[in-house]
Amino acid sequence: MQGIFRSFLEAPLSAKLGLVTITAYLVVAIFAPIIAPYSETEILGGAYELWSEKYPLGTDNLGRDMLSRLIFGARNTIGIALAAVVIAFAIGGVTGMLVAILGGWYDTIISRIVDALMAIPGLVFALLILTILGTSIPTLVLVIAVLDSTRVYRITRASAMNVAVMDFVEVAHLRGEGRGGVIRKEILPNIMAPLLAEFGLRFCFVFLFIAALSFLGLGIQPPTADWGSMVRDNATLINYDDITPLLPAACIAVLTVAVNFVVDWLLHKSSGLRSD
Repeated sequence: MQGIFRSFLEAPLSAKLGLVTITAYLVVAIFAPIIAPYSETEILGGAYELWSEKYPLGTDNLGRDMLSRLIFGARNTIGIALAAVVIAFAIGGVTGMLVAILGGWYDTIISRIVDALMAIPGLVFALLILTILGTSIPTLVLVIAVLDSTRVYRITRASAMNVAVMDFVEVAHLRGEGRGGVIRKEILPNIMAPLLAEFGLRFCFVFLFIAALSFLGLGIQPPTADWGSMVRDNATLINYDDITPLLPAACIAVLTVAVNFVVDWLLHKSSGLRSD
């Protein structure tokens, strides 16, 4: 705990700002039912009511409280994005490290499958699969996780292969370590820094990807609150000089910038370069 606190104090201002922002988003997402003044699906008044004491950010196209839906949207959007990234790393990370150890035909076959998947534009592929299988949350998470696992596989494989040729890995093999032990004790600790940075970047991409799918109508489905669909549902207000549709877009942008601040700091820290 002291080491974490010391790292935070030594971090640059941008990283501190990013960490504080991410923490604030997580608190809002976790305690959304307590913080939100109303339910995310409750219809309270007329459509597009103005900002007031009762409705601090007005109401949406169905008369639901915008502030409450923004708060619940944090939980839904961030939670689904985080689940998809974790699954993507479980698939791509483990496969990439195994291929780096096994090599040979395993590497050739799996790498060609990954190349084929990456050759298809991600948004087009996701739209096609979601149209066929439906847009339930488990399907959405699995489709995005599989698509993103190809990117995780490539960077994990490249990093692990650089470590796998080191002398200490060969020594581990000679003393009888199995593949699992070599991966856990020798390879994973030495590629953790780039993987953590990649986790942050992947989260940003997945987060934006979910928002884009929701904006197109194939992401998180109504009446569940989601920032992407909130922009779409209230877009007509822009014609009347109302900034309400920009609020969920601003929430997306702020979190993306905050995560990138932290990722930049992690990359700089792992590079060993001096801050001054």
